[in-house]
Amino acid sequence: MEHLSEEKAADPLTEHAQRLVRRVRAFDRRRPLVWDLLLTGFWMTAALIDYSGGGWRSIAHNLDVPGPLLLAMSLGFTIPLLWRRKHPAAVLLAMVPVALVNAWTGAILQAAMLQLLVVFHIALRLPLRAMCWATPLVLAQVLVTGLRHGEGSASWNQQLGSQLLSLGVAALIGVTVRTRRNYTAALEDRARRLETERDQQARIAAAAERARIAREMHDIIGHNLSVITGLADGGRYAAAKSPERAAQALDAIGSTSRQALGELRRLLDVLREDAPGRPHSAELAPQPSLTDLAPLVDGVRRAGLPVRTTVHGRPDLPAGRQLAVYRVIQEALTNTLKHAGPDATADIQLRYGEGGSVTLTVTDTGRAVRSGSPGDGRGLPGMRERTALYGGTLEAGPRPHPERGWRVHLHLPEETPQ
Repeated sequence: MEHLSEEKAADPLTEHAQRLVRRVRAFDRRRPLVWDLLLTGFWMTAALIDYSGGGWRSIAHNLDVPGPLLLAMSLGFTIPLLWRRKHPAAVLLAMVPVALVNAWTGAILQAAMLQLLVVFHIALRLPLRAMCWATPLVLAQVLVTGLRHGEGSASWNQQLGSQLLSLGVAALIGVTVRTRRNYTAALEDRARRLETERDQQARIAAAAERARIAREMHDIIGHNLSVITGLADGGRYAAAKSPERAAQALDAIGSTSRQALGELRRLLDVLREDAPGRPHSAELAPQPSLTDLAPLVDGVRRAGLPVRTTVHGRPDLPAGRQLAVYRVIQEALTNTLKHAGPDATADIQLRYGEGGSVTLTVTDTGRAVRSGSPGDGRGLPGMRERTALYGGTLEAGPRPHPERGWRVHLHLPEETPQ
């Protein structure tokens, strides 16, 4: 229990440290020159203290090195650090002559260790092959020291091994930090791509929904307006001779208009967000199904188009398939009202099969030439899209000679078992 409590107590401290590191890194990205000046000033101050305080004498091989030369070497090891991040290779090349002079004179300034910081930046920012030439340059000072002030092969080998180990550690730290940065950048890039893909999927879904709504509104408005137009024309002709027929036409126009408004209201309600505590509109008013086929045909008959309906089998279909078949029949009858001309008739052959399959054929005896070709408007393309949703086929075109009129043939195959 005590161990768990200690871990919980350490979590806030770890989070605080992580937040502090993130803030420091963010400030470094915004103001890189500030940190470069601070680091360079810190090491320059340390090198000058080592020079002025005589600390270098504790490890020097030669205590008679002139003071101006010591000062110049201290500045030569520290001032180039200001450009270590942008130009690490150039900084190392600028330090190497100073390091060779340091080794040759026997001063052995500890500021020479700052070359390891430059090696770290070379491993971090340059291709790894850069270490192939950076390593011998840094080790050259050890060779000069061994040849000039060596006290035996054992001491020389020890210095070379120590310097090589230091180089390896600095390079390894640089490679580790570099790998971590690349991994983080890859994760951020993947997150950006996933976000972009998510936005694209949302736009595709929105476009598909707009297309669905366009199909529904086309079917509702197009059909009902065609019925209303037919009823209005018939009522106008009947007004003079048979006022009762004209009144019936007006009643039919009113009921058809109310039906169209109800369907549009239901469709638009689907687009609105649900209010708190309010049931969804789809629960109040479902989409049309094949049980609504009789009112649809009656409305077309009242508009002046005789329709004969033949049904084989039982309509045991899911709601989505029923809506697709209903909309195809509605669009076919609407096109007949628009384009078939006077004295035309329509015939609906509907056959239900096993497993949800259905075959529909709608024919008329009107003019075969239609302005609503498959590339015009949302009529026939909408019918094909609805059919394709269920893997079906739809054919629409003139009836073969010598028959007149138009034929729409729909076939939906059996449902795939889930």
